[in-house]
Amino acid sequence: MRAARLIRMALLVQSNPGLTAAALARELDVSERTVIRDAQALQEAGIPVRSERGRTGGYHLAPGYRTRLTTLHPTEAETLFLSGLPSALRDLGLSDAADTARLKLTATLLPSVRAAAEASVRRFHLDAPAWFRDPSAPELLPELARAVWSDWIVELSYARPGRDGSPASAVSRVVEPYGLVLKAGTWYVVARLRDRAGDMAGDMAGNGNGDAPGGGWRTYRVDRVTALAPAPGDREVFVRDADFDLAAHWQDRSHEFARALLRTTVTVRLTSWGLGRLPAVVDGAAVEDALASASAPDADGLVTLALPAESEDVAYDQLARLGADVEVLAPASLRARFRERAGALAALYRPEPKEAASGEASGARGQR
Repeated sequence: MRAARLIRMALLVQSNPGLTAAALARELDVSERTVIRDAQALQEAGIPVRSERGRTGGYHLAPGYRTRLTTLHPTEAETLFLSGLPSALRDLGLSDAADTARLKLTATLLPSVRAAAEASVRRFHLDAPAWFRDPSAPELLPELARAVWSDWIVELSYARPGRDGSPASAVSRVVEPYGLVLKAGTWYVVARLRDRAGDMAGDMAGNGNGDAPGGGWRTYRVDRVTALAPAPGDREVFVRDADFDLAAHWQDRSHEFARALLRTTVTVRLTSWGLGRLPAVVDGAAVEDALASASAPDADGLVTLALPAESEDVAYDQLARLGADVEVLAPASLRARFRERAGALAALYRPEPKEAASGEASGARGQR
């Protein structure tokens, strides 16, 4: 609605003096012509919005003027009180600060708005960790969060996962930590390299901006960060790219990150039931690629496909859940592991002599 847009425009100009018509148009999702008309409407309503030309121009409020449009609507207060994840704040070491800020905000609200805000907390709870996983905050997360808040350049040591069961190797990188992301109970730090070292296995690689120091963006799992220290020399602060959008960056790169983890391909043959169950036991990016490679069903209704996997160990754990509805054709080493498992299960569940005799007797009676 236009009234809400006019309020947003006045608050944007108040908090960010010098915004251009183009910038306001992007923020408000309207055309520049609409911004000009809205500025005239605000002037007619008594809010002294003015446009200035030149290098330091843009839209400003008259010196000393501040709007009185900051009273919260009950719905806005409800949304504000829901905007944080308690577990995430606790992991970051910010729960005390958040509680204090919430108390200060509550004290400034009208009684009706305060009741709406408190009611939202009693009705909604956001639980970030995935099921069947005990949430645990990485030890270095609070320290890494301080580096993100302060724009500190840091040197982090990272346990790079080995391939197919090989031991993890430790590497160090000097990075600009831009932001933290909590995904399904796992924390990630999005950073820009300061050097020109090669890609790291298990990291989300990207080209970054051509003029960026070191050039590339990386994403590291925080629970694999083993050490964190200021960059060599005095504590140094990097200049944050004003155009960097953490949410947009994560959305663009997360699919690429998931695919980068898939470093092994397993050829399997599946029953129709196993094919239907595949999305329940394998990650989405792997399923998408696997289904694209699926053959037509053979005479027995079996489908052959190439399944990307993070490693043979991961593929073994995932495919074992499909039981006899999947047959591993390659690689030979993984097929051998399933053959050994099948033999061990057959030996474990071999019927006792009495059970075998009872089964034979039952079969004989059934033939009479």
